[in-house]
Amino acid sequence: MIPQRPDASAVSDAAALLTTAREVTLLAHLNPDADALGSALALAIALHRRGAAVQVSFATPDEFPETLRPLDALGLVVPSDEVWPAPEVLVSCDAADPGRLGHLADRLVTAGASVMIDHHASNPGFGTVQVLDPQAEATVVLVHEVLVEMGVGLDADIARCLYAGLVTDTRGFRTAGRSAHLLAADLIAAGVHPPDVVGPLMDTHPFSWLAALGEIIAGARLEAAAAGGLGLVHARVPFEISSRFRPAEVDSVIDVVRTAGEAEVAAVFKQVGPQRWVVSLRSNGRVDVAAAAVAMGGGGHPVAAGFTADGPPEVLLGVLRGALSADRPRLVG
Repeated sequence: MIPQRPDASAVSDAAALLTTAREVTLLAHLNPDADALGSALALAIALHRRGAAVQVSFATPDEFPETLRPLDALGLVVPSDEVWPAPEVLVSCDAADPGRLGHLADRLVTAGASVMIDHHASNPGFGTVQVLDPQAEATVVLVHEVLVEMGVGLDADIARCLYAGLVTDTRGFRTAGRSAHLLAADLIAAGVHPPDVVGPLMDTHPFSWLAALGEIIAGARLEAAAAGGLGLVHARVPFEISSRFRPAEVDSVIDVVRTAGEAEVAAVFKQVGPQRWVVSLRSNGRVDVAAAAVAMGGGGHPVAAGFTADGPPEVLLGVLRGALSADRPRLVG
């Protein structure tokens, strides 16, 4: 049973463990976004300044995502092949399950202790200490709670990392509640200049992307009868495009497709191999796309989820239609 609010004792236990740790590895999930890497770096900066040996990493990609590099103010990110084989403490940030850590998931076994900090509704729970809250708008919200418990004050470097995760996971604060707005105000007071953070993350693309985006959107399709009659809009990003552009561009497609007013659910199929597709799902709130994603072997939140699957896109789309219906069949094979 997933808790509806984080256990206060879990936050305290995480803070106590990290306060005394001398060596900490912090991992973001595969293909990290601003919430995952911002969470890891905010904690890492605080721990580094307290004298701990720290490193931040992620299993893939091999290159540091360009749009996220400004968050690493102290140069704490290391390649995955340099991650300590048996850290004293391992912190998993924003990973919905151990598999989202990729080949670095084995550190959960070799570490002396582990802390999982996450807000995905599909998270089954893992790690020595579990700070899990599906109601939190972003994992950085939970990281902030741990930092407060540790007695860490906000500075500009930590605040930028937290703000990056908060603004992106709330779609520019469109889905943010009162507490998230209050936290944002504190982060700005600590030295965040929102345009400097938001611009590279959400509002800057190469000119050549406009033509590619137009091609993708031209191929979008609306199925009014899908998702129980609430509507499904879907589009594909072929490998020729996904391989030419940064994840920042490719991942932004869902935010355009989801604006179709006739559809409750939006899906974007991003081709990353000959038959491999990474699929992003979004809902306006009436369909639990996390349940559909879990049925497809993925996970996420009720309004934002995803999965990775192999096969012809037409077949995967057909299974997704079923997963969005009442019986929600699972992928087989």
